[in-house]
Amino acid sequence: MKKSKDEIEFLKSIEELIVNIDMINGFVKKGELAAPSIKRVVPRQIELLNDAIESDGKAIAFVGDWHTNGSIELKRYAKHALQNTYEAEFIDELKSFIPFSLVYRKNSTNCIYVMQKDLLKMPNLKKVKLMGCLSDVCVTHGGLGFRTFFDEVNKDVEVGVYADAIDTFDAPGHNADLVNRNALENMEANGIKVLRKTR
Repeated sequence: MKKSKDEIEFLKSIEELIVNIDMINGFVKKGELAAPSIKRVVPRQIELLNDAIESDGKAIAFVGDWHTNGSIELKRYAKHALQNTYEAEFIDELKSFIPFSLVYRKNSTNCIYVMQKDLLKMPNLKKVKLMGCLSDVCVTHGGLGFRTFFDEVNKDVEVGVYADAIDTFDAPGHNADLVNRNALENMEANGIKVLRKTR
């Protein structure tokens, strides 16, 4: 579904929201927290995003880190994704989807805080499906954020995560494949549906 000029009517029309989390240069291409191996999930993300654009009732949201030097989060994580820098830009491979998408910028690991106002303007929303990175940080936090938010407002929305469209960094003591599996198990245990490719 292409984004309408009338934002309110567009939000009302959304039945399924595909949320792409933190596929920015600072996590995928260059920066202290970048892990180029994450690019392996980009083809699957593109496939899913193309399907969303071509389907009625579906919409896309991109969420990316957008920090300042004073961001409290940077006391716990290396400096990354400062506002208006290369690191904060969405990766080139996905930029063609931006004109057709809702775009949000966040200053924490949980995207729910910057999206909740718009979510309340989506009366027909039935499903939220997640992709992106890092599987064990922003994807998990976002997934749990959506799940608990919809519980709080007593809205019956299914929250899912694409198992083959999320990833994390690989490092000593942080095996990406193992961490991805653990993240999926954690989300599933908390009411988030794990979505796997069937064809």
